[in-house]
Amino acid sequence: MTIAIRAYLGVLTAFVAAMMAGPASAQTVLKWAHVYEVGEPYHTEALWAAEEIKTRTSGRYEIQVFPASQLGNENQINEGLGLGTVDIIYTGVAFAGATHKPISITNAPYILRDFNHWKAYRDSALFETVQKGYEEKTGHEVLALTYYGQRHVTANKAIMKPEDMKGMKLRVPPAPLFLMFTKSVGANATPIAFAEVYLALQQGTVDGQENPLPTIMAKKFYEVQTHINLTGHITESLLTIVGGHVWSNLSDEDKQVFADVLKEAASKATESIRAQEQRLADEFKQLGKTVVEPDREAFRQAAIPHHNDPESGAGWTKAEYEELQALK
Repeated sequence: MTIAIRAYLGVLTAFVAAMMAGPASAQTVLKWAHVYEVGEPYHTEALWAAEEIKTRTSGRYEIQVFPASQLGNENQINEGLGLGTVDIIYTGVAFAGATHKPISITNAPYILRDFNHWKAYRDSALFETVQKGYEEKTGHEVLALTYYGQRHVTANKAIMKPEDMKGMKLRVPPAPLFLMFTKSVGANATPIAFAEVYLALQQGTVDGQENPLPTIMAKKFYEVQTHINLTGHITESLLTIVGGHVWSNLSDEDKQVFADVLKEAASKATESIRAQEQRLADEFKQLGKTVVEPDREAFRQAAIPHHNDPESGAGWTKAEYEELQALK
């Protein structure tokens, strides 16, 4: 064999090897969108998950995380998941409920008793059922449920009972189910995008807003409100959802990596938020805020008649409702 032929065969072999290796080593860049601040556990755990998935897939997937509504508000990133303009999202269950109402069941006011009830739901067959219903309708994959915290009302006055909220202009997220709470207390719901809430409070466009204590701190809503009213009216959750256009193209091995890592990130964020909730009331007092403990039982009694009322936003069956209430 001549030197020229050997050289040709060497080049050909290298070319074939490169062609075979190319697709396996190709990197896919994914966009993960959410509306939360960079200092919140949701974002820091998303960054951890992005690096962990990159490591466990040998660099085949690079996930870029876009916080603070950079790629749109909640409704827009949910739409983007369907359009393929975003690949992974965090979203409140009420927003996913716009597509499949039963998945938003835990956003009814006072439908969950406490954090342990939330954990029981997260690990329940009921959650699996409503999750699958959403997946069948959308083609997207729900991989984790993260604790967002108990939602409380901030205002420039004390709120002790439901009647204290009558006629109040309350900012709520732009999702229909939040109207169940405002309807139960006679408040005027004012849907405003998350990124615009601080300015709306500052300018007096609304009288108050409602969010968990970690969010009130992270978004600095306490700077423009004097009272933190611990209504605890909704125990909120976030879903981690991977778009169908991504999930369907993952190998079984990579699907397992995504599932494992995103569940672990959700668990760590849940623990962090729960820990923050335990200490933040005292921190708000130290900041000079008035922390009020309302009559929660009165609020609960006002909410219960709306739990299964379709006109108030309910989209679940009575059986699903009773299954949720039976969880321990």
